Amino acid sequence: MDNPLCRALQIAFPLIQAPMAGVSTPELAAAVSNAGALGSISVGASTPVQASAMLSRLRQLTAAPVNVNLFCHAPPQRDAERERAWLARFAPLFAQYGAPPPATLTEIYPTFNADSPLLELLIDAAPAAVSFHFGLPEKAVIERLKQQGLVTLASATSVDEARQVADAGIDFVVAQGFEAGGHRGIFDPEQADAQMSTRTLLQAILKACDLPVIAAGGIMDGSDIAAMMRLGAAGVQLGTAFVLCPESAANAAWRAALKNDAAAGTEMTAAISGRPARCLSNAFCRATRDLPPAAIPAYPLTYSLGKALAAAATSQGEHGFDAQWAGQGVMRAREMAAAELVNTLIAEYRAAQQA
Repeated sequence: MDNPLCRALQIAFPLIQAPMAGVSTPELAAAVSNAGALGSISVGASTPVQASAMLSRLRQLTAAPVNVNLFCHAPPQRDAERERAWLARFAPLFAQYGAPPPATLTEIYPTFNADSPLLELLIDAAPAAVSFHFGLPEKAVIERLKQQGLVTLASATSVDEARQVADAGIDFVVAQGFEAGGHRGIFDPEQADAQMSTRTLLQAILKACDLPVIAAGGIMDGSDIAAMMRLGAAGVQLGTAFVLCPESAANAAWRAALKNDAAAGTEMTAAISGRPARCLSNAFCRATRDLPPAAIPAYPLTYSLGKALAAAATSQGEHGFDAQWAGQGVMRAREMAAAELVNTLIAEYRAAQQA
């Protein structure tokens, strides 16, 4: 196709496989890119050594354009009393699964900025695209990446965030609708979430900003893609649609939950990580549903406990405390190889265009 995203990235079809930290693998991203779309990995949750290994593996698997995603969250504001109360709140659950709670909450994911060791790794790896979630890095970082010829993308959950993306000189804005699975890309989680659907957000950003827009959230098949493109999207980003691909890192319990009839239920929760994220309605969601938002420590401090609790519960055969991220379209997820899924989506899109 000849459109802004395809031209900028030299890809055949304007579809991005969402980065999905902890789920996307070099194998998944390479399969998607080799099929003519844009595969993605996230190094936001990786150490420099882990990121380097992922980037090296990706380049072994494909010479096609790829996207690398980074987290640009504000560093957490520590609140000793709130953190102590959070640890105490979960002590009975840890005891139930025969493990002690963490002694403290820790900042497991540093934010990406000019001081990040990941910056030089990116410059050396030279992926076709770099995308940002939870906010934006300093303008000097963006300018340096663009000077290297990298295409830049950033998530936005509101028109105001999209304007900030445009003002920063980013090439494409990813309009993340409220239907999307995983973490909301909201810049400031202390502010009210606009909670706009993908369709509404896409149209609002197109009206407010002179920037090509990628639609993300609730897009599961080719007819969904065609609908977004008719509304003016320059491309689409799909995450939940790819979780059941054999190349993803989703574990067996997560895959089983996604295929269960109960997967029709998802909910937004900040209790797992400290930031709002759409998850399958699992045991973690049920255990924390009534907690006041003010009780939840900042991201990613909360996530350090969430991961520890998931590990303790899993050791006893309970997988419902895992971070089982999923979008509202999860019931339409299909289990097939990534390249086959890309080809299927393209065929469905073409059929919808001709209908």
